[in-house]
Amino acid sequence: MTTVILVDDHELIRQGLRRAFERDADFEVVGEAGTATEALRLIGELQPGVAIVDIRLPDANGLDLVKRLRAGSEKMGIVVLTMYSGDEHLFGALEAGASAFVSKDAPAEDIVAAARHAAVSPRAFTASDLAEAMKRRLEPTGPRLSPREREVLAMLAQGLGVAAIAKQLFISESTTKTHISKIYEKLGATNRAQALMSALRLGLIRQDPSPDRP
Repeated sequence: MTTVILVDDHELIRQGLRRAFERDADFEVVGEAGTATEALRLIGELQPGVAIVDIRLPDANGLDLVKRLRAGSEKMGIVVLTMYSGDEHLFGALEAGASAFVSKDAPAEDIVAAARHAAVSPRAFTASDLAEAMKRRLEPTGPRLSPREREVLAMLAQGLGVAAIAKQLFISESTTKTHISKIYEKLGATNRAQALMSALRLGLIRQDPSPDRP
């Protein structure tokens, strides 16, 4: 029997996961944690076969927790459970050393199946959209931004205004506005917020999960 620890700050989600695993005779849920700190303590004590880890925790980035868990054990299966199904999070889970990446929208059976895979092949990464994500990474689609436009876009994502961008890049404000206008046009946006949302969706910029909650 494979032992499992559930790491998610939502008690209802942990309860649902526990019920799903309890229906499978191959698994036993031996602990639950609502924070990364609590998870590290429990996992150190119980040494579970599989950890189910939410990507967003109140006291840490879930992927940072995955990195720590993988550094401490090559044999433990680690399933990343997330509401954020974008490519950046999928590849973040892969690079952190996770065994599987599953959306919270997936059926409970898929999460149990991911845990089964993780228990058997902890270092063989799997995700339902992995093949398509790899294709998108190797053959990027969407608007092609020039190197300068990518620089300007990154600064827009940091919240910088026209004057600040112009100063950092040693260009005129007029030139900066031209770059921004071209970025908006290529992304089909009419303002900064729309441009950043489109850029995030297309993988042109990254947004790391924040541990802070509103």
